[in-house]
Amino acid sequence: MVRLYGQNFTRAQLASLVGDIAQVGGVRVSELGDGQERGVRVADFRTGTGFGFTVHLDRGMDVGAAEYCGQALAWRAAAGVVAPAYYEVDGAGWAKGFPGGLMTTCGLTNVGPACTDEDRAFPVHGSISYMPARNVWADGSWRGDRYEMFIQGKVRDAFPFAERFEVERRISAWLGESRFFVTDRVTNVGATASPFMLLYHCNLGFPVLDGTAELLTPSQRVVVAGDGGQPDRARYTFFQRPQVGYAQEVFYHDMVAKPDGFVTVALVNRQLGSGLGVYIRYRLHELPRFAEWKRMTPGDYVLGLEPCNCLPEGRASERARGSLQVLEPGETREHSLEIGVLPDNAAIERLERDVGRQVASATRQE
Repeated sequence: MVRLYGQNFTRAQLASLVGDIAQVGGVRVSELGDGQERGVRVADFRTGTGFGFTVHLDRGMDVGAAEYCGQALAWRAAAGVVAPAYYEVDGAGWAKGFPGGLMTTCGLTNVGPACTDEDRAFPVHGSISYMPARNVWADGSWRGDRYEMFIQGKVRDAFPFAERFEVERRISAWLGESRFFVTDRVTNVGATASPFMLLYHCNLGFPVLDGTAELLTPSQRVVVAGDGGQPDRARYTFFQRPQVGYAQEVFYHDMVAKPDGFVTVALVNRQLGSGLGVYIRYRLHELPRFAEWKRMTPGDYVLGLEPCNCLPEGRASERARGSLQVLEPGETREHSLEIGVLPDNAAIERLERDVGRQVASATRQE
């Protein structure tokens, strides 16, 4: 059944009410046409609940703007959407074209600051988010009495005489739901083993992020990046209004998974209307690390929630730590994320109870 406007509909009932499913939801591909965004193909999703988001097909199939019932969910950087032709490899080039958005992919050869590893230079956060997709297919279809909309394509991150990665990405959503799913199949299509780093940079902003927002996480340990010190809980759980001179902070969380292997984290704001939150759900064994990027600066007011398979400190540091992951020739790794909306305080409280049970269970096992 599809639930829309407070009612449940079968496929036949909905077909009798609309001439085209696009009347109530779907996915549409178009092309941006002005300024630095010119030529970037996008796919706009509408799920019929007031939830919508945009996929940047020529920027690694990342997710940009997102909103729920007119309320923005994602932080948008000052650069806006920047076409891949403007990518600058050196210096701060990656950040100059960083659009923010609900999900930016970092990797696959480096995550974190630019570094030199084994006499080879790697740029900030790699280049996968600047790569256009090919073999793109946008469509929708009925699965019984449920309607699924999706887009899928392939993004290649390959270098002569070095790494050759290909990402098969599929992003899907169900009509009548306020969430979407990302499934990535990352394959080493080269002939030699290659180091593999991956981080999902999920950027949340105003109005969900505000002085009344809080972070819900099943964290059993949190440390400050760089010094390993245990922070005061208020530093990573609660948030301020924008402050001049605020130094950004990064925290690393050791998460507790549910018995099904999933971790759910959320930024929630109980004071925003009847409550609103954004959650991210992922498998811990696929993405065993988690970074929180907290920047409370005017104009750059953002919280980054970042599931990853490495620490965002650069490839050389990951190698020195002995935790650099490697994909063998022909090897494929699958990673899945679910990102969605907590539409009210009742949904927030259900998630909070669930997170509390996870942490309590982990504490008892210790």
